[in-house]
Amino acid sequence: MIDHVDVIVVEDVPRPWPISWGAAWIGALAGLLATVIFGLVAVGLGAQTAGVEGRLADWDDVGLWSLVFAVFGAFLVGVIGGWSAARSAGIRRAESAILHGVVAWLIGTTLFLFLSALGGGAIGGWAAAFTPALVGVDPATAEAARNGAIAGAFVLLLGLVGSVIGAWLASGEPMRLGGWDRERATARR
Repeated sequence: MIDHVDVIVVEDVPRPWPISWGAAWIGALAGLLATVIFGLVAVGLGAQTAGVEGRLADWDDVGLWSLVFAVFGAFLVGVIGGWSAARSAGIRRAESAILHGVVAWLIGTTLFLFLSALGGGAIGGWAAAFTPALVGVDPATAEAARNGAIAGAFVLLLGLVGSVIGAWLASGEPMRLGGWDRERATARR
């Protein structure tokens, strides 16, 4: 018969996740360099041309190879950045790895937007939507800016998805959305 029961009360105090900022910067720079490499390959193959002066004036002007490079390139750049950040930090838990991938994406995207604002018109394609020269009263210019903004938002979000998946891959944990194994996660700590 049980005559005495000890009750342990554990407060649910939130703890911050430690971030390896060096690893996050490595992931961001790896993603940024991958962006440059994919951009150069796309220009070399002629896949980075869209409309007059490189602006996205009409969706009909976007070729198949431009679309393939934009979609696949954005996703792969995110995977490279997220994977590099999580591996550099030596993280083996998916949640912490994903956090590092997202932080690398945030840093890399901020750097990319800053560099695009300095000379985005020279980059062409959707990045040209960030240059102030496109803002005007001309309807064709406004249409190009709108199309560039839509493409830019899609590509940036696709890079975020890629960074999450890349960091998750780097953690080594199985890629399942359901059925989180608490026992296995505790053993990996």
